[in-house]
Amino acid sequence: MEAEKNMKKIVSIQTILPRKKKNNNDDNRLLITVNVVGSSGPLRLVVNEDDKVSTVMDSSLKLYARSGRLPILGSDFKDFMLYALTEGSALNPSEEIGSFRGRNFVLCQKKNNQVEARSRI
Repeated sequence: MEAEKNMKKIVSIQTILPRKKKNNNDDNRLLITVNVVGSSGPLRLVVNEDDKVSTVMDSSLKLYARSGRLPILGSDFKDFMLYALTEGSALNPSEEIGSFRGRNFVLCQKKNNQVEARSRI
């Protein structure tokens, strides 16, 4: 009877303890910060090193909208540009986000969209 109780304790402890994952997918994850121009604060995302810049832009816009931030932005990542703070020009959407040394980025709308929005007003 006591052996069964001890066995149950061992099993319950084993189910509580976290198990080590066998795959090494966690090794290539990055915590990045994306500042959205005009927003009150930065977004923080966990991404894979091999994620494309376009995927990071799309995820950033979804997180921005989900958290109800202002100003309201569109959801099409093609209307935006992502800059690395260490780079001087906009990042290519087909490049991998891990190819840049920095972890801080700035997301802003393309200028042609701002001109179109002003002409509608």
